Parts: sequence; C-alpha cells; structure tokens
Amino acid sequence: MPGRSSQPTCTTPGWSKRPYKSARAPPLFLAVQLRLTGYVLNTSDGVLIEVEGSDAALARFLFLLTQDPPPLALIDGITVKQLEAGGDPSFVIRESVETPDKLTLVSPDVGTCEECRRECLDTRDRRYGYPFTNCTNCGPRYTIIRDIPYDRPLTTMAKFPLCPTCQAEYDDPANRRFHAQPNACPDCGPTLALAPGDAFLLDEQLLSGAGQNPLAVLRKTRHVLREGGIVAIKGLGGFHLACDATNDAAVQRLRERKRRNDKPFALMARDLAMVERLSAQRRRPIAAPWRIRGGPS
Repeated sequence: MPGRSSQPTCTTPGWSKRPYKSARAPPLFLAVQLRLTGYVLNTSDGVLIEVEGSDAALARFLFLLTQDPPPLALIDGITVKQLEAGGDPSFVIRESVETPDKLTLVSPDVGTCEECRRECLDTRDRRYGYPFTNCTNCGPRYTIIRDIPYDRPLTTMAKFPLCPTCQAEYDDPANRRFHAQPNACPDCGPTLALAPGDAFLLDEQLLSGAGQNPLAVLRKTRHVLREGGIVAIKGLGGFHLACDATNDAAVQRLRERKRRNDKPFALMARDLAMVERLSAQRRRPIAAPWRIRGGPS
C-alpha cells in the first residue's frame, strides 16, 4: 500500500491532537476511521502526518483534513509527498520534534467555551467555581507558551503535574481534553489568592479564611470592589485594574493612580444584556470567541 506524508502549516498549536465528537475529527480519528496507519506529531514548523493505506482512503483523509478541520484550526498550507510504505501496524501520536530554525505561528488565547462555562457553574461538577477551567476548544495558548512545539513541558503549566483524573482526561482520545496542554482542576492546577496591596481597605479579617478556595477569594474580592477598593487582577497577559464604575470616588482614585484624567476606562459587564441596559449605543458584535483573556486596563 502507498504511503503519504502530509505537513499542514497551521496556526493552532496541538491541532493534530484535538478530538471532536462529530465529523470534525483530527488526524488520529480520521486515520482510525479510514483504517490508515502511520503517525502524527508536532514540530516547530507545524504538524507532520504520515499515513499508509489505499489510494481511496488516503484521498478521503486529505479531503477531510482540509475541508473539515477542528473549529479553532486555521490551516495556512499543506504539503503532500509520496513515500514508500513503512509498514506501521497502527496510527499513533509520536513525541513532538524540535526543528532548528523553523517556526510556526502561535494561537491566541481563546475565551471560555460554553461547555467549560457550564462545568464551572455546575455545583455538581468537580470544576465548580474553578476559574482556570479549559479544554481543547478554549483557554490560554499564546501567553503560557515558553517555546515550541506546543507541549505542556514547554508552557508555564509544566510546574503543575496533572492529577490522576486530569491525566485520564488528557490521555483519552474520546475526551475533549485529550492533549489539552493547559488542562487543570482545583486539585492540581493554579489557584487564586488575595494579597493586600493597600491598607485603606484590606485587613487581616478580610483575608482570613480565603486560603486557596477560588470561590472564597472571589467573594472577598467582590467585597473589596463593593467597598470602593481597587483590585489588581493578575491575568494571562498582565494586570487588570478594576474598581466599581458606579463609585465616583473609586473611579477618581484610579484615574489619579493611572494618570488618566480624561481617557475613558473600559467597562466590564456580566453579559451582553447588561451592556445593552447600560449603554445607549448601537449593539456591536462583542461576543466573539477570539477575545483575548487577561491584559492591562
């Protein structure tokens, strides 16, 4: 049987490993579905796929690869080469390979998807209230990468070993967190903490009991904002300075500290409905999934 090597140039790191429940299948699922053998791996230059099978199966593989990619994948180009069959017994994911002097574009951070949002708000879910919930369809990319190829050891998540449950998700091809590099939960991932930065409001009583419980930290932070405090929220891309926009004294104090006398501040709202209630301006398409998470105010 003939073999073919495909090398898509792709702007979404880890795209070769992303599973989907529908026909939007990555190379691993396509190969298994079409009974092809070979391998797929990430390189510094993109994704490398080598498949073996019948001419019809290979043609179908290439068609689906380019016409029905995962939702966040953006294929910039694909190079196909005819090879001698290597006799691989199955199709596998191989370890990533660093290619000197080769670079691929890095995906931006992506806003939380609806599935992760539902988990975060579900009191029965193990990720209830966990602010760092993510999967292959959303979450941080650009701001956690230290080097390419895009693999967990080369990101800032390397210092957070996966717990057995998260590891099982990461290893399961049928799970939407299959090879999701930032995968985490309250037992093994990053946590929230509240630290005093201004003695005018924060005190020992306010901070006591917050510990590492994300919900407790968020409740304490909300209290600070309601009382007119300014909170520096460390996000993926920097610090976000926040205060209660309805508190004139808090806004004025933030203006003085930022030395921003006239330039408007950005407003945050719970949802689009609240934005429409607060603003008389015409509705704009602001609910796109490519919004950048975290960043300076």
